[in-house]
Amino acid sequence: MSNPHLFRFPKYFKTLLFTAFLLNSRLLIAQEDTDLFLLECKKNLFGFTIYPETVKKISKGDGYDNQPSFINKRQLVFTSQDQAGNFDVILYNLATDKYTNMTRTPELDEFSPKLTSCGQYISTVRVEKDSSQRIWLYPINFGEPELLYDDIEPVGYYGWHGETAALFLVGSPNRLVYPYSRKDIFEVAKNPGRCLSQRPGTNEIVYVDKSSNIVSNGKETYELKAFDVKSRQSKSIGIALAGAEDFVWIDKNNLLMAQENTIYLKNISKGTDWEEIAILTIPEYHNISRISLSPDNKKLVIAMEPIK
Repeated sequence: MSNPHLFRFPKYFKTLLFTAFLLNSRLLIAQEDTDLFLLECKKNLFGFTIYPETVKKISKGDGYDNQPSFINKRQLVFTSQDQAGNFDVILYNLATDKYTNMTRTPELDEFSPKLTSCGQYISTVRVEKDSSQRIWLYPINFGEPELLYDDIEPVGYYGWHGETAALFLVGSPNRLVYPYSRKDIFEVAKNPGRCLSQRPGTNEIVYVDKSSNIVSNGKETYELKAFDVKSRQSKSIGIALAGAEDFVWIDKNNLLMAQENTIYLKNISKGTDWEEIAILTIPEYHNISRISLSPDNKKLVIAMEPIK
């Protein structure tokens, strides 16, 4: 990845802010046990189909297995909590059903793993010994990790646009920023949702705008906003699914969100309402949260909570 040290300059402060959802709160995460499930799906000229009957649990341990992200059509990475309470990045191979630790850091925690655009690193939000939350790059050849944006924190979540990461910064309020350069950290929005994702084939980073709510069909929800990194302008591209936080793109115009046990599709270009396309009935589980789609649109991974 070119110029991975773009913002490596002296640190001048440490953030001591803690919020109800601060990423390094072990107690909070321990209360949110989740497991991962794999499903078959297919995109063709007639639309996008999910096959609920193919569902397969791919989590092996107890506790927190979440934040899945495909790095190619056969492998995905996710964050997993071990028995000692540490959070590491795990690489899962769908073809071999094999798990490999990308990180094994007893005194550190890694979250939100994603493949960088160059394909050479797995990026994460790393919670360090002093509670700093910054972006780190872990080489896929298991070399030494490298720090990115060393003085931009505390990072809660992020989304890549090429080699630049749009950053969700934890604060009062939370902020979405886009780092154009060392001295040009542009504030995109206040109170963004946690999911930040580039709209395929565009210069847009899409997020849920929580700065003001909307009532749709009697339920409170928010706008989906697209930030154009060229013009530095945001526009509305529709209404998010009520009660949902995360989304994933099928292509430039179609995206998926989940509500409770149901997955919905929305076509942005047509401005259609959310269309129910799959209901998942998995004994002892409910509430789909995170969702990830393979590059070939043939595999879908979701995170669900066990019913307690």
